[in-house]
This record gives sequence, C-alpha cells and structure tokens, in this order.
Amino acid sequence: MEAVLKFARRWGPLVAALIFFSLWCVAEAGRMGESWLTWSGRWPLVLMTLAIATASWKPLVSLGLTAALLFGQLSFSLPPMAANHWAIYLGSFIALGFILWTAAPRMRYIAGGANLVFVALMTVLMLSWRYSGGVGWFVPMHFGDRPMFMRYGWQLFALLLVIAAACAAVGLLLALYQERGSLSRARELAQSSLKETEIDLIVEQERTRIARDLHDVLAHSLAVIAAQADGTRYLSKDQPKAVLNALDTIAVSARSALLDAQRVIEGVRDNGMETPQPRLSDITPLIESMRRGSLEIHPSESGTPLELSGGQQVAVFRIVQECLTNALKHGGRGTEVRIHLDWSGPGLTLHVASAMPRVPDEGEGKATSSRAGRGLPGMRERAHMAGGWLTAGPDGGQFRVTVFIPYGTLERAAGDTAAPEDGAASGGMPVAGAQPVLAAAGRPGPGAAPLEDNYRG
Repeated sequence: MEAVLKFARRWGPLVAALIFFSLWCVAEAGRMGESWLTWSGRWPLVLMTLAIATASWKPLVSLGLTAALLFGQLSFSLPPMAANHWAIYLGSFIALGFILWTAAPRMRYIAGGANLVFVALMTVLMLSWRYSGGVGWFVPMHFGDRPMFMRYGWQLFALLLVIAAACAAVGLLLALYQERGSLSRARELAQSSLKETEIDLIVEQERTRIARDLHDVLAHSLAVIAAQADGTRYLSKDQPKAVLNALDTIAVSARSALLDAQRVIEGVRDNGMETPQPRLSDITPLIESMRRGSLEIHPSESGTPLELSGGQQVAVFRIVQECLTNALKHGGRGTEVRIHLDWSGPGLTLHVASAMPRVPDEGEGKATSSRAGRGLPGMRERAHMAGGWLTAGPDGGQFRVTVFIPYGTLERAAGDTAAPEDGAASGGMPVAGAQPVLAAAGRPGPGAAPLEDNYRG
C-alpha cells in the first residue's frame, strides 16, 4: 500500500491529467466539427488538463491556470462553455484534491479559498445569459440574470461545492493517512531509540558496578601487598640478598598490577575510549620486570619493524605478558624463556619458547589436567581479533607459542630482512642475536594441539 501511495503521490497528477484529456477527446469525438482545432472546448480542456498535471508539482501554477480560464471567459477572451461542456470545470476540483494531498498546510488553505471563489465564478458563467444562457437542465427564463440566479443559483453553487468538497475530502484523507504512517514510523523509531538508550544505561550501570568491584577487590589488596613488601624489605636489611630481591620483585609487581587494575577500572567507566593501552614499546619494561622475578629471558628480533595498529600492539603485548606469566607459573624461578619477533614476512611472527616443567606422575597429572586453563583460549582470541592466529604446545623439552599478526594494508620493501643495527624494533625490545633462535614462522611443534592445555593457561 505504501508503495502504491508513493507512486500515486509522485505520478498521480500526470496520469489523471492524461486520463482526463483522453476521456474528453473520446466523448466529444463526434461533436468536434471539422477538427479538434475548431472545437470550442479545446482551450478549456487544455487549461484544465494542465491544471491537473501541475497540481502536485506547482500548486500555484495549477490554481493560476484555472483562474486564467475563468477570467478569460468572463472577459470574452476565451469562448464560453457549451451546454454539454460544463463538466470540464471539474478538472479544477481534481487538481484541488491533489493539492490538498501533497501541498503544505498553508497552501491547502490558499487552494481551498481559491476554489470557493472558482465555484462562484463557474456558477455565474454557467447561468448568465451573457455567457452561456444556462446549461442543459436549466431552462432559460429570458428575464435577465437576477431571476435566473435567484431560482437556480444556490442549486448549482451547492452542486459544484459538493463535488469540490468530495475531491478535497479524498485528498485530505490520503494526506492524513500518510501523515499517520509517518507518525507511526516516528513513534517506532522513538521507541527503538528509547530501548537502545535503556540498554546503554543498563550497560553503563553494569560497568560502574564492575569498576566498583574491581576497586574493592583488587586495588586495595594490591596496594597492601606492595606496602607490606616494601616495609618488610626495609625492616629486614640483614636478610639474604635473594630474599630482598624477592621482596623487591613482589613490591614492583604489585605496583604494576595496581596500575593495570586502575587502567581497567578507568576503561570500564569511560568505555575504553580514553584509556591508554599498552604498546610494543612496553614489552621491554615488561621483560625487565619479569627478569627481576628470576626468569632468564632472551629477546631477539629479525627483519625491519613496521607499525602495527593499536589493537594489534595491545594483542602482542598481552600475549607476551601471558607467556611470561605462564613460564613463571609452571616453570618457576630460573626458567629460560626465548622471545623472537620476526618482521621479515607478510606480518609479525612472534615466537616464545620456555623450558617445560617436569612431567608429573599419574596421580598428579590427573589433578593437573582436570582443570582447563584460560590463558591459551584468551591468547587465541586476542590473536584472532587482531586478524591473525596462534598455535601453542610442547615441542621436545620446550613449550612453544607461535603467533602471526598480519600487517594489513601496509607494504614491505622487497628483500628487506636484515635486523636493525642498534637492536631496537618498533616495540623497543633489545635484540640478543641477529639470527632467529626459534622455529620457522607459523610452524608449531608436532602434537601441540592435544596436549597444550595440560601445560599452559
């Protein structure tokens, strides 16, 4: 229905004008005389056809064409209507219907008032002996215009007014129907926007609750841990150096975790739009802090570094952080970890290899494998969101993690595979050697998938 009304609103006046003109030409075909050019009703028919055709496009022009016809007949510039041609005037009322349907409210009032004047002028032209001597069913009285108007004037005026009102009613009903549809769509849009706003409010409230819980659960505890570790280190000067180093590592790690927790809390409250995120340049401080935790980390790079997107840099940083955490968790102090960033391919290939812990006995292995970790699935998800992939699993005596992050639309220079001389990549990680120390890019060790969750995460 909406499609039909849309078509009729745009093309209806032209179609109605064509039908109006065609029907009159067919009806008067046998009474036009020698040709259409000699027919007395040609100018009224042309003007009314144009009035209908321009009703929606130029309503003032449409009204002007009707006024031109009526005043042209009043001034004898155009021939008056014959007794069987008076219905050509109805084209003005058809144009009125289209104007009331499509025009602005102000134009509707103008069109209504103008057609009221037109009805009065049509009554005069159809009854006055000076113009037509009455139409077919009105008998001429031959006593002048006054008796004719007194006897038939109100009848003809009322008849024309009823026809005009019927056409106007159709136009107004169509306009009201479309306005109602527009209001209904606007109401649905408002309801949808209100629902989305309510959802956003609920999400914001949930973010605020999560931020409050994070602050209560993590921030206070981490601050207490850092303070206790610093206080114990200062009060225990006579303790062995290893103990002091452990206390220092605990304090530094607690403060770093506290900063990360505050960053997460700010991100939850601010929707993460203004929260600073870690970048590749933060990998070097991360390695230094984990070295203080007694991990033996050997970083290296090859190829020419390229700039990654912000989300990709966050993914690489978090994956390295998770790998180092897992190495300390499962391997303990003194675990050797090798990290290599390979920039020579179509994307960044990250290799992380750490020494495997001892193989547990049967009972211990069941206890370990009964609980699946979350570290590896989280790393895979980060790599996938960055557009790449991740494989992880045991390879001989080491546990290997291989990550590939594509460069996207960036282009590499052909043949550029040498490592930077100063040993610094875009991530700011120092190079331990010019050659890769791990397996080839994207090639996980055999049998990685079935066993990986039993060793990491």
